[in-house]
Amino acid sequence: MSQWNTICKIDDIMPATGVCALVNGKQVAVFRPRHDEQVFAISNIDPFFEASVLSRGIIAEHQGDLWVASPLKKQRFRLRDGLCMEDESRSVAHFDVRVKESEVQVKA
Repeated sequence: MSQWNTICKIDDIMPATGVCALVNGKQVAVFRPRHDEQVFAISNIDPFFEASVLSRGIIAEHQGDLWVASPLKKQRFRLRDGLCMEDESRSVAHFDVRVKESEVQVKA
């Protein structure tokens, strides 16, 4: 059964950036796109290179959805579900995430 795992305080994540956390043996990239408490969590592993880099990607908006571009070859992954814009067969896992009492928590 999955449980909520505290990652950090919301203020530890600068707006428009991401952080990486190890949750139950999985690398999870947690993003805070704006100055509010909205957060997203996807796998930190770029499936094209098997590299732990997605948390360092650039967040952008495209057709009303938020995406992160991998810092390696710029493939984009949708933050709400991990879909890869360029190749759906290379999409990444997404995780439930919330902010509770100013703490960012991921369910994995």
